[in-house]
Amino acid sequence: MLKRILVGLGGTPFTSVATQIATELAKAHDAQTTGVTVVNSRKLAKLGPVPLGGDAYAQRMREKKQDVSQEGIESAIAAFKTHCDDQNVVCRRIMHEESDPFTAMISESRYHDMIIFGLRSIFDYGFTEDPDKAIIKLLSQGVRPILAVADTYRPIKKALIAYSGSMESAKAIRHFLHLKPWPGIRLHIVHFYKGSPREPFLLQDAADFCQAHGFEAQTDAVDGHARTELLAFARETGADLIVMGNSARNVLLRQLLGDTVLETIKSADRPLFLSQ
Repeated sequence: MLKRILVGLGGTPFTSVATQIATELAKAHDAQTTGVTVVNSRKLAKLGPVPLGGDAYAQRMREKKQDVSQEGIESAIAAFKTHCDDQNVVCRRIMHEESDPFTAMISESRYHDMIIFGLRSIFDYGFTEDPDKAIIKLLSQGVRPILAVADTYRPIKKALIAYSGSMESAKAIRHFLHLKPWPGIRLHIVHFYKGSPREPFLLQDAADFCQAHGFEAQTDAVDGHARTELLAFARETGADLIVMGNSARNVLLRQLLGDTVLETIKSADRPLFLSQ
């Protein structure tokens, strides 16, 4: 059941997409919304140390940070309120982050059913000097499920479920089915493996579970690595959304090795439903 939606407002293109999806879902489910700013504008001017030869990158980051001004954040808040009014959606309140980025989001998430935010904007707009650490902080503090939107809007009609067979990915499927954010959505379950499939009935069991919840699911087993091939598979199959499980412990242990979740967040061009 989806009754409260928390929306991260950062004054970027991701924010307008998050606002549109959040108000659409809230209207469909008769849910309420809460907005929370995720940018401390006073810290935007601080770029941090620039490595040797990194002047061009630093300049691009400065230009992007200029786009995320206090004026831009206020404009995002006004647009969020307008969208809620237009959709006849109740906006409970707007929370303003005053210190550490995402602290208010972490606190408020405990009383919301879904968090909608452009996680990729943390990397693209330099909200923090250590984007990986910020993502890990959100996941390790139990902020889930997160709908990580892309910077362009697309209607959600088909979801690709990345199923590894782990408990985390099974929980993600269960959470998605229980929330049922898009009741008429089409499901496609994919399992990536190397050598031979992990279990002969892995995909069928997952599809049967989806069917028990009223969803028919197409399945595919792909010889390859999810970290490098998941997004390409989503594009090829026309998926509008990717459902993934995350484990804070695994992210912490594998962040230097290119964790699948972190790599997907950095480059995703479509929304991600992240749960555990």
